[in-house]
Amino acid sequence: MSSNVKVLLVDDNPMVLELLRHHLAELAPVETAADGAEALLKAVDLQPDLIVCDYEMPGMNGRQLLEKLKSRANTARIPVILLASKTDIGEKLKMLQDAVEDFVEKPFYVKETVGHIKKVIDKIALEKMAREAPGEGTLRGSLVQMNCMDLLQSLEMGRKSCSLSLTNNSDRCDIFFSEGQIHHAVYGKLKGDAAVYQVLAWNAGNFQIDFTGTSKEQTTTRSTQGLLMEGLRLLDEANRDSVGA
Repeated sequence: MSSNVKVLLVDDNPMVLELLRHHLAELAPVETAADGAEALLKAVDLQPDLIVCDYEMPGMNGRQLLEKLKSRANTARIPVILLASKTDIGEKLKMLQDAVEDFVEKPFYVKETVGHIKKVIDKIALEKMAREAPGEGTLRGSLVQMNCMDLLQSLEMGRKSCSLSLTNNSDRCDIFFSEGQIHHAVYGKLKGDAAVYQVLAWNAGNFQIDFTGTSKEQTTTRSTQGLLMEGLRLLDEANRDSVGA
């Protein structure tokens, strides 16, 4: 399902540009630019929510585009993901780590890169939803819009402190975050890691995020990323067992 996050994709290689546009278009509205100068004009005019840009381009390269974006008040806050070689990231772009949203190392696999960018899109989508919600510190939505896995990853990437309530028919799970890390979860009689694993596959139902919600309990034993990875392993294991049955 396409989000409300507008993406500007910049690359001088037409094949790469079209390949990424095709896959990202399933996630969000995408505009493209074939060089840095065109990208700067479109960034000013369209005000995208995210720019994904190649570093090595003739004329204005990705770093120069980033500097021009940061120097303008109306584009300074647009998150930028730079696509660059491992050498360039380690040597030429190291000092830009605080100025960019993330780096993607080239050469890349399209599926992995799109998945990487999707995490950033989901985080920005959640932040936009929070800004547009009534000023009561609570955000409500449907798991059809953003499923449980994407929600947890977005709250982790955004380093949010909040409570997340998930409901699916008569089932309910409450998960508490501190700086993006899950420290307590309860689902019926289950608590901690087991409660989180029970809802990771949910893609239907509703969610409510209370940015003032807190809990002093500590019931989880893994980081948020650790919970997601172990939960995915358990889901994969369960799927294999069901296929073999």
